[in-house]
Amino acid sequence: MDDMSPKSSSGRFRKWFKRKHKNKQKHKQPDPYNYLDGLSADGEDEGDYIMDDVYISSFEMDPCTSTNELRIFVGTWNVAGRSPVGSLAVDLEEWLKPQDAADIYVLGFQEIVPLKTRTVIGAEDPTEATNWNLLIGKTLNENFGCPWLTPMLNPVSSDNYQYVKVPDCERRASFSGVIDSTLMRGRWITQYHQQLVLGGSKYKLMASKKMVGVFISVWMKKELLKKYCVSNVKVSSVACGIMGYLGNKGSVSVSMSIEGTSFCFIAAHLASGEKNGDEGRRNRQVSEIFKRTSFPRSAKDDDNRHPLTILGHDQIFWFGDLNYRLDLEDNLARDLIKKQDWKALQGFDQLQKEQEDGGVFEGWREGNIKFAPTYKYSSSNCNRYSGGLPNRSGEKQRTPAWCDRILWYGKGVKLLSYFRSESKFSDHRPVSAQFSTQIEVMKSTNSRFLDKETNFHNIMPPEQIGPSINKEGGKPTLLSLIVKDTESSSTHMQVDTNY
Repeated sequence: MDDMSPKSSSGRFRKWFKRKHKNKQKHKQPDPYNYLDGLSADGEDEGDYIMDDVYISSFEMDPCTSTNELRIFVGTWNVAGRSPVGSLAVDLEEWLKPQDAADIYVLGFQEIVPLKTRTVIGAEDPTEATNWNLLIGKTLNENFGCPWLTPMLNPVSSDNYQYVKVPDCERRASFSGVIDSTLMRGRWITQYHQQLVLGGSKYKLMASKKMVGVFISVWMKKELLKKYCVSNVKVSSVACGIMGYLGNKGSVSVSMSIEGTSFCFIAAHLASGEKNGDEGRRNRQVSEIFKRTSFPRSAKDDDNRHPLTILGHDQIFWFGDLNYRLDLEDNLARDLIKKQDWKALQGFDQLQKEQEDGGVFEGWREGNIKFAPTYKYSSSNCNRYSGGLPNRSGEKQRTPAWCDRILWYGKGVKLLSYFRSESKFSDHRPVSAQFSTQIEVMKSTNSRFLDKETNFHNIMPPEQIGPSINKEGGKPTLLSLIVKDTESSSTHMQVDTNY
């Protein structure tokens, strides 16, 4: 035992791991095509989804670290209370540009439900969030030559994108229990979703959180879940709207760690208004979100300490309808827009002032804005800003502004592009940014996956594998447990590589 080689100990570990999973795998039929498989409803509210931790490092570990690149797409869109129906699938594809194939997609939405009294003070209804997740999954996974769903004899066109209720008797047994209990029980799903398990998906939903109309959805390439350790996926929400505590305004956030780098994504919807002093309300809400957003530890967490607050993370992305306006008269702003003099226009931008010394976003960065203001357009299916002279009857007078923004904070982040899309689905235009980020990775010649219930997130390197009794108080080592288990059983099974 004392002179056991790393190679043989790794083999013993694999055999031991296979047997320990025998009972669990006996009753489980993993679905390699289900992008929601592995999610648990561990969020604060029904309809919140968080990816379970699924990683372990092998014995064959080089203690050195290296940095790897990840491409992250961050997008924000105020959809003005409209449901994801009709021709939106085409708009979503143009916005996400899935042919560019980012590693991670982080999408923030505002007003996915109308901000009426019933939706603001009533119980959370996850229906719209589920509908958006289904459409996002369809868009991401149908554009890589490996269709998310197999062709149907009578496919539903994007212009007839309707939701149908699937009877209990027609639900496929291969859906995971999590999906059956959280997504399909009494929920409206698409006709496409019935054939989910027949196709192949490349992106998996990691986390999703809704608060009234604010919604965040985080997706990752499934291949990265096999390549990297992804852990401590958590969600948080802060309501700071009416009376300072209602959810018509506020934020929803996702915290997660990829290898040795922690990420925080904050989707926010801040106070509206272009009168003097309205920017002060927005600043106070930003301060409240910084103060009240938290990701507390729980008994299910691994031994690696994760950040508890926004600023504790290595890389932070803050995006949404931040509602900062232009300190400029309406006619002057429209003149600069006609000239496409974005640099001059940015000199009057409230948010850029908040990134200077003493501002609420001091030290935060944003890409150079080389596109027209994204708000407020006259109506859906229109390219004309609301108001102006002559003002049309019934239109709100609003000075155009860059309300929809994406900021970041931290090291190892490089902006690749910053742009708006031209969907006319709402009175806002969607905004996107693509980033190249560096993550800290522990060099290893091999890695295996374990789910969080196995409880061995920290495996000792070969040089620490020695006697079967630990020097600290006679505590058995992992190796002694493996050997003991090896001697007590001679049967083992094959591990499903798609688990």
